Amino acid sequence: MATATLKEKYATEILPQLQKDLGFDNAMQVPRISKVVLNTGVGTGKDKDALDEAVLTLATITGQRPVVTKARKSISNFKLREGMPVGASVTLRGELMYNFLNRLINIVLPRVRDFRGVSPKAFDGFGNYTLGLTDQSVFTEIDLDKMKNTIGMNITIVTTARTNDEGRALLKLFGMPFAS
Repeated sequence: MATATLKEKYATEILPQLQKDLGFDNAMQVPRISKVVLNTGVGTGKDKDALDEAVLTLATITGQRPVVTKARKSISNFKLREGMPVGASVTLRGELMYNFLNRLINIVLPRVRDFRGVSPKAFDGFGNYTLGLTDQSVFTEIDLDKMKNTIGMNITIVTTARTNDEGRALLKLFGMPFAS
């Protein structure tokens, strides 16, 4: 399924189905995916190579340059100072978002070891869904021979849904493999 076809699938199949299922009069009331955010943390910033590797990994996976996130406040127990680089983040919208979602649902998640579906309970109360991956090896774009560290990440799918049930229905029609 190409990027354009996932977007077209929303317009031709998912939107009318959700409008009927949720009982909306107007098509603009139907929930849609507004953005996908990938976030990874590398720790206190002692290892500059780990941060560079995290940035390179996110850029390779998404096709977009990540933003380096910095510590908001100092915590002496963690030897962390305000402003130290501690992770990387990417926000995807539009075509890149649909391309990434297509790869995530159809290629990446089935490659996860002992995969039985994603948790249907990981919604935030407003229809947004977050899932965590423990390492980057499930992405086909990553050359594991060049990677020294395993980098986990959180993937947040932000929707315009107002409730968890609306968000779950939207993602289910996109093909998200929820565990039963």
